[in-house]
Amino acid sequence: MSELIEARRKRAEAIRTYGTLQKAIAAGSLQQFQDISLSEAVVLGLLNQGVKTFIGIFGHGMTDVGEALRIYEEAGAVRVINVRNEIEASHAAAMLRWKYDEVPAVFTSIGPGALQAAAGSLVCLSNGLGVYYLMGDETSHSEGPNMQQIPKREQELFLRLLSTLGHAYSLHTPEAVFTALKRGDAIVNGDMKQSPFYMLLPMNIQPQIMESCNLMEFPQRSKPSRIISADQDLFKQASELIQHATRITVKAGGGAAGVSAQVLEEFLELADAVYVHGPQVPGLYPSSMPRNMGVGGSKGSISGNFAMNECELMIVIGARGVCQWDCSGTAYHKAKNIININCEYEDLGQYNNSLRIQGDAESVLVKLIDELKRLPGKEHDPAWLAQCGEKRTQWMAFKQERYDNPVLMDPKWGEPLLTQPAAIKVAVDFADHHGCIKIFDAGDVQANGFQIVTDEKPGQTITDSGSSYMGFAVSSMLAFALKGNLDYPIAFTGDGSFMMNPQILIDAVQYGLKGMIILLDNRRMGAITSLQYAQYAEEFKTDDQVAVDYIKMAESIRGVKGFYGGHTVEELGAALQQAYKYDGLSVVHIPVYYGEEDMAGFGCFGDWNVGNWCQRVQRLKHTLGF
Repeated sequence: MSELIEARRKRAEAIRTYGTLQKAIAAGSLQQFQDISLSEAVVLGLLNQGVKTFIGIFGHGMTDVGEALRIYEEAGAVRVINVRNEIEASHAAAMLRWKYDEVPAVFTSIGPGALQAAAGSLVCLSNGLGVYYLMGDETSHSEGPNMQQIPKREQELFLRLLSTLGHAYSLHTPEAVFTALKRGDAIVNGDMKQSPFYMLLPMNIQPQIMESCNLMEFPQRSKPSRIISADQDLFKQASELIQHATRITVKAGGGAAGVSAQVLEEFLELADAVYVHGPQVPGLYPSSMPRNMGVGGSKGSISGNFAMNECELMIVIGARGVCQWDCSGTAYHKAKNIININCEYEDLGQYNNSLRIQGDAESVLVKLIDELKRLPGKEHDPAWLAQCGEKRTQWMAFKQERYDNPVLMDPKWGEPLLTQPAAIKVAVDFADHHGCIKIFDAGDVQANGFQIVTDEKPGQTITDSGSSYMGFAVSSMLAFALKGNLDYPIAFTGDGSFMMNPQILIDAVQYGLKGMIILLDNRRMGAITSLQYAQYAEEFKTDDQVAVDYIKMAESIRGVKGFYGGHTVEELGAALQQAYKYDGLSVVHIPVYYGEEDMAGFGCFGDWNVGNWCQRVQRLKHTLGF
């Protein structure tokens, strides 16, 4: 055993020093052929792709991999982060990839832990984030049902389940590790839209030794591809559509996140188009620019939805077309044509009767810019920008009216409370002033948040609008601690979302997080209550009568500091200042109004195919025909 450990330690030190196995072998630090267990091969193979952070929870299904990780962490080659919930682990890993482009690995045992991590991976699946998932699995000898496996006498049920979610591979044989790592690299790093990769490790295969394993066979990390259609006729057709249309709207989704503001600006000017964005990419094009109409969709804005409803040519960039993104396919009331730009071909097929250009968003726009410059003068309609500008002014005034009336008498609390829009606005302005990263949880907090933010550059606001996972914001804060607190995160969460995953209170202290949680407490599932009232005029089972002292709850964890947000804008501002000065995790508890007063929210400006709206919305979608 001691010889095995020493050989393992030497390999760990070599890859830490040289970065890849290929370089270590070329330098003479390692022999090319060595005896190695599957568990170590997985760790070594991921390290060879630059994966150095492993987040999760050990169990009986992952003990041998844990032993390999122990030696590699002692050698300084990896960092292993043990947390208190597999969903939290998944959210922290997602944020590492989202904010810092670091590829981590989530590890879990067999059974419930693996299922929790799989549920959390919906964030990565929905937002195009490449993350590895290592999960223990039932033994390959099938000697009897393993504890915590899916209790059904069939083979590879977890593999079937995870293959439905995304891309998965069962390491049924140690030597299959090379294929698993190649496939994983293609999905996590090299694919056009990156995605999670699930690696299942049967418990009895993990410790098996591969004799004379060829270390040169381990794949290195791929560089992401940038593709663009070679069909010149598509670009000519698109530029001609743009040339002759006078009411053009460009809408950006998450797949446009890499487009520079300069390229967008030039394209919008040449096309004489207005701009609308999805919730995921505020700041991609500065909010202050006159062509920026803000967010659009089911919970969009007056100006953003007007631009979508009234355009004759819609240019969609990097979007899956999630229901709320385009009002369940009904947003383009007057559009005659759609140009759909996407690197994923299946997403190009989202809209009927559209001109589809496959390719990297910025590369396609640059080529369209070149085409437009070759054409004679563009047809302009000054009225289009003027009309959209009026709606933009109307939207800004609509929001300001709510900021100017920040307090309402709350019937449940029996006292005047800040409205949620007013409280979020104060905290957003505070975050922007101090250069903090804003992260929004699901529900009313998320919807109000993306309607409020006015970012001037990308990356300042992160919101999981794809899966809208309750508890994502607070759990994902852990990633900032793991990166050495390079940025200060502020997580905006509701009382419901917070209680889904409050483990960050402990892990923030363990890993030295410096950040803030804005906890907006209306003692209910506010977004669903509002939806129930809008559709059926009655609330049902979304109310909560239990009073929780979140300050005491936070401060029950030594190292976390709680602050009361108060009842006025001034009191909240003072609380934020105090919380920001605290050297650790601070929790600001803000009771907020809930009721049917107009000043309490921003309303909805688009359709959604849910509940008793479905028949009308579906009829409209099929009438429009896109």
